[in-house]
Amino acid sequence: MNLSNKETFSDRLIFLLLHLSFFLKIFKNNNTKDLLQNIHDFIFKQIELSIREIGYGDVSINKNMKKYVNYFYDILIKIDKWENLDNDKKEEILEKLINNPKNISFFASYFDKLSSFYKNNTLNFFTKDIEEFKF
Repeated sequence: MNLSNKETFSDRLIFLLLHLSFFLKIFKNNNTKDLLQNIHDFIFKQIELSIREIGYGDVSINKNMKKYVNYFYDILIKIDKWENLDNDKKEEILEKLINNPKNISFFASYFDKLSSFYKNNTLNFFTKDIEEFKF
């Protein structure tokens, strides 16, 4: 693993939010806002359900969800011009988002490849029943 510490629920959630951010960023211009909003709402509903399953109370869930939604929008702002950034700037952004990474250049390269993968496929490709992605 490319993290220095043992991963936590929050670490995993940050990676989910990073993936969702790149996903929505790539597909926002070529798809209906309703469809992308439904995907967004579904993901955040699943996050809320996961937090409930962990055993948090209602007050704590609301506090955490607010934190995660704000974090998500912060990520969206930071990656908005991802393609125009040099590797140092990309690594700086990811360094702030990912908790104690061992090899930040790995993650910068990974998200470059992920972004290309999303661009080379249609949204329909991801909304069908697909078992394995290769990129």
